[in-house]
Amino acid sequence: MSAHADQFTVRTRGKGTYEITGRVSEIVRSSGIRVGTVTVFVQHTSASLVIYENADPSARTDLHSFFDHLVPEGTSYFVHTHEGPDDMPSHLRMALTRTSEVIPIIDGQMALGTWQGIFLFEHRREPHTRSIVVSLVGE
Repeated sequence: MSAHADQFTVRTRGKGTYEITGRVSEIVRSSGIRVGTVTVFVQHTSASLVIYENADPSARTDLHSFFDHLVPEGTSYFVHTHEGPDDMPSHLRMALTRTSEVIPIIDGQMALGTWQGIFLFEHRREPHTRSIVVSLVGE
């Protein structure tokens, strides 16, 4: 059994989804692990990860709109607004999604479906630099 870990950063331009599949795939390839799992983890409380449709960008547009509707900014009963009206909504959106994803590795590649990609989901309006940790175990 082998283990490998790496990390990288993603600079965002504000709210939206940013595909990181390629970066994670490079780490999987360079690890030498042929069979196992890769865990991808975002080290933030106002951004998350999703495995989502990566063929048609309109699917991501709908995802963004859905979360804007589900957890709107400027909600009057939010108390945690120290960093602005998108502060609490960003934390709730993160809690409703995930901070990590685990993907099987088969023959040295992630076993994602045909239309699946890994995305950093930025929930804040302002640009940020987000830290991603990638951990692999296998043989």
